[in-house]
Amino acid sequence: MADQIPLYPVRSAAAAAAAANRKRAAYYSAAGPGPGAERPSRYQLEDESAHLDEMPLMMSEEGFENDESDYHTLPRARVTQRKRGLEWFVCGGWKFLCTSCCDWLINICQRKRELKARTVWLGYPEKCEEKHPRNSIKNQKYSVFTFIPGVLHEQFKFFLNLYFLVVSCSQFVPALKIGYLYTYWAPLGFVLAVTITREAIDEFRRFQRDKEVNSQLYSKLTIRGKVQVKSSDIQVGDLIIVEKNQRVPSDMVFLRTSEKAGSCFIRTDQLDGETDWKLKVAVSCTQRLPALGDLFSINAYVYAQKPQLDIHSFEGTFTREDSDPPIHESLSIENTLWAGTVVASGTVIGVVIYTGKETRSVMNTSNPKSKAGLLDLELNQLTKALFLALVALSVVMVTLQGFVGPWYRNLLRFLLLFSYIIPISLRVNLDMGKAAYGWMIMRDESIPGTVVRTSTIPEELGRLVYLLTDKTGTLTQNEMVFKRLHLGTVSYGPDTMDEIQNHVVDSYSQTHSQAGGNTTSSTPPRKAQSSAPKVRKSVSSRVHEAVKAVALCHNVTPVYESRAGAATDAEFAEVDQDFSDENRTYQASSPDEVALVQWTESVGLTLVNRDLTSMQLRTPSGQVLTYCLLQTFPFTSESKRMGVIVRDESTAEITFYMKGADTAMSTIVQYNDWLEEECGNMAREGLRTLVVAKKALTEEQYQDFESRYNQARLSLHDRALKVAAVVESLEREMELLCLTGVEDQLQAGVRPTLEMLRNAGIKIWMLTGDKLETATCIAKSSHLVSRTQDTHIFRPVTSRGEAHLELNAFRRKHDCALVISGDSLEVCLKYYEHEFMELACQCPAVVCCRCSPTQKARIVSLLRQHTGRRTCAIGDGGNDVSMIQAADCGIGIEGKEGRQASLAADFSITQFRHVGRLLVVHGRSSYKRSAALGQFVMHRGLIISTMQAVFSSVFYFASVPLYQGFLMVGYATVYTMFPVFSLVLDEDVRPDTAMLYPELYKDLTKGRSLSFKTFLVWVLISVYQGGILMYGALVLFESEFVHVVAISFTALILTELLMVALTVRTWHWLMVVAQFLSLGCYVASLAFLNEYFDVAFITTVTFVWKVSAITVVSCLPLYTLKFLRRKLSPPSYSKLTS
Repeated sequence: MADQIPLYPVRSAAAAAAAANRKRAAYYSAAGPGPGAERPSRYQLEDESAHLDEMPLMMSEEGFENDESDYHTLPRARVTQRKRGLEWFVCGGWKFLCTSCCDWLINICQRKRELKARTVWLGYPEKCEEKHPRNSIKNQKYSVFTFIPGVLHEQFKFFLNLYFLVVSCSQFVPALKIGYLYTYWAPLGFVLAVTITREAIDEFRRFQRDKEVNSQLYSKLTIRGKVQVKSSDIQVGDLIIVEKNQRVPSDMVFLRTSEKAGSCFIRTDQLDGETDWKLKVAVSCTQRLPALGDLFSINAYVYAQKPQLDIHSFEGTFTREDSDPPIHESLSIENTLWAGTVVASGTVIGVVIYTGKETRSVMNTSNPKSKAGLLDLELNQLTKALFLALVALSVVMVTLQGFVGPWYRNLLRFLLLFSYIIPISLRVNLDMGKAAYGWMIMRDESIPGTVVRTSTIPEELGRLVYLLTDKTGTLTQNEMVFKRLHLGTVSYGPDTMDEIQNHVVDSYSQTHSQAGGNTTSSTPPRKAQSSAPKVRKSVSSRVHEAVKAVALCHNVTPVYESRAGAATDAEFAEVDQDFSDENRTYQASSPDEVALVQWTESVGLTLVNRDLTSMQLRTPSGQVLTYCLLQTFPFTSESKRMGVIVRDESTAEITFYMKGADTAMSTIVQYNDWLEEECGNMAREGLRTLVVAKKALTEEQYQDFESRYNQARLSLHDRALKVAAVVESLEREMELLCLTGVEDQLQAGVRPTLEMLRNAGIKIWMLTGDKLETATCIAKSSHLVSRTQDTHIFRPVTSRGEAHLELNAFRRKHDCALVISGDSLEVCLKYYEHEFMELACQCPAVVCCRCSPTQKARIVSLLRQHTGRRTCAIGDGGNDVSMIQAADCGIGIEGKEGRQASLAADFSITQFRHVGRLLVVHGRSSYKRSAALGQFVMHRGLIISTMQAVFSSVFYFASVPLYQGFLMVGYATVYTMFPVFSLVLDEDVRPDTAMLYPELYKDLTKGRSLSFKTFLVWVLISVYQGGILMYGALVLFESEFVHVVAISFTALILTELLMVALTVRTWHWLMVVAQFLSLGCYVASLAFLNEYFDVAFITTVTFVWKVSAITVVSCLPLYTLKFLRRKLSPPSYSKLTS
């Protein structure tokens, strides 16, 4: 019966798609097969001038069959051709093939079980036909067996580390051995030990967290009574008892509660990021049973749909077979308790329907990809360039030798001799630097509460070009304030709320006195009515109707805190709370709802109690009105409206109230001439609008509706469509009562922060799920779009032709912000992805409204893909997590919507205004410091390799090491490590200057601090200094070879220390300490290194002047050049600091 309900007036999605395809086929066939065919008529509607500027569409049959977007559309479009054959294989095809093969093998090994719908018998897990996954949570990356291989793979996928592994292993071959083993294995072992230890600690913490959650004890109901069971041992079909403030261990259907109302509240902030409590309803058949044990005396089962991703929907049925006739009850989202939520009131009993990997929370958890910073990728490229230089140098050496003897062995020995060109300490220094930057960010008192969760990408904060932000809770406070009530002929604002209060008081005093039947008291009002103008009376009654509708049509529940010392028993608590205003708080699924109910309280109509079947309002005179709740239709993102059907207990009148977005309600309410205009006016003020309407129903009308509605709800196929069709039969010609406006206030410091970021050259995109009008208004009020800029609102498009014309219209605009809705965006990306992105990227600001979480993530990915620039996403709710994880750098705000976004982000802040300092000060300095540090460490390796090359070439190209053993280890560690690492404390401008001149940030996006140009400058410096140091030592050669080592090595150490001093822009006391500490370590070690140094010689004046002379020649020209450059072509920052 239920399955035969017609689907009108809702069109099924399939039918709509088929119709669209037919339309498109007709549309294209109109063009005809020939090249000279005419265009369809819809293009002829545009005026002729538009044709001149129009993008030609490619009309080939093949293009339409493939339905791809490779059309020659915008003149600027770059059409890339696919590489074929060998060229494709060499240019990355081999990588694609390997990946495909690996994926295929993994799929073979881990065949995913097909998810199916299931029948679950209450309390009998053994009756389950299929095997279901264990209810254990596993967040660990590795197992005991895969830990070491996994960590090593992560390390050696970097070219730098792989290269050092090969070099170190080569030392086990006697013919290739050129030094002590520890000179190669000690640094590599240290790097690996640090990494493995760090990963092991993280993995152990994850294991402990998982173990804690999996071993939580719950009460399980069995025939023999209650037994304790671990969370990981819970099975599908178990009856589990969850106490107040306890986490729900698996996805369950809610059967019973200790609350008399048969409902309970749950907190879902860990699931969807929303902090508002949700009301859940127990299955009425099981709630009515006299005792808990009766759950085993009945023969009942739950039919549940297959596990799905959507946390906001559920379809199922509850069936009790042992009653006559069998009882069938439809189950929806309000009868479910998802895993990860927390029970906020009472004790609940539920039957488990999904466990482990099949729970909604686990299915919605995506494994976050590990992010690599742009600086790391650039350094990896430079490392490869150094490797090529190393090979070239070795080949040159062997060539100059004349390929005598076993030349290939000599080639390998030269490769090993010059291996210091690529310094292993680069990775260590950079990782330690990143940790230091993270520590500095968290210690900054100007941005308290900031947490660095991903320590590997602080430099990314200094390279951002696009910032994508959420609106609600990120730019705004998510605190709603009621601002406006419009009745069509009259509008009330914050200044005139007392008039509404007077109208409400008047209307209730009249009805109260008339209800009392007292003729003397009811006479004066009649006189007043006859003398007063009719407009006044109608306005008063209309205000009363509007306020009553707002007070009844919502999902808000008043919650009373039990007083200290009161009994915990439900009955006593209820007597004690006494509905007093002081300890009443409102709970709802949206802050807008709470704002509306708080407003009705302020004008005299107070919501004092609500349960599943009734609602009580208190009038200004203290009288309590009771309304019976017959039906509730919750708000969904598709319907954009919610409604209730109530029966007034005193008059038995049945009324259907509905409120929703103006787009949804405009077709439902009776004809009027003011709604659209006033909605636009309110949206321009930045208010969120809701249209409120009502319809009176007779008892017969309601009974007919109820029978059809219950049939639709029991349907197993197309249930949502059938229910919507039945409800829509009521939603016709409703009486428009009022339009409400609620304001979401901006966060502190949003305007100056956005202004600063725009001056820093960062383009800001706002991605929100809110209405187009509200989003546009917030964009203007927050100065996201500056006052002087035009705004282009992209018209709603549904087809390719419309998108084509609208993109043409947009292309003619210059320097204007774009506002587009999610639906239109989807159409544009389907047909004209490249062209749309190219146009959008030229806009100073873009606002995308009505965006789903997946759309937000897709926009971020497309921006990265099309521009190749660095993106940052910032949000505060569970719906922003996918966007945050997709961006190069994700920032989460701990806000009203919970901590989900801040926990998933790379950086967590407490307020939006902290973003400015995080990027402009910390991001900028982190990048500049890491660039200097990376290049300096490379310089340190290059200079010693140059000296080795000069030494080998002088001594007949012998592959003999210049420095051996501890000298090589000491050079990279104790002798130069501290001064080089102290570069992480360097700053070119003060933080307050960087905040005052955000334009300084612009330079960084060009990546000039670390480029092939700066790298080549450092290479030239290294070659010059290495040559001077080595030739100088040889020119001043004494009788013994040992003196060459002593002179050149000492001069090398001094040169390195002086070069650090040359690079530093602002001295810090720790830098000075590091310089003297390193020098002290070197001088002290001279006494012990007898095998390398002649102590008698190094204490002579000859030694001192020779070393000093070489050092001066190697450094003085560079100091002179730096001085001249600062005078003749000073950098931008020096102009500000001078």
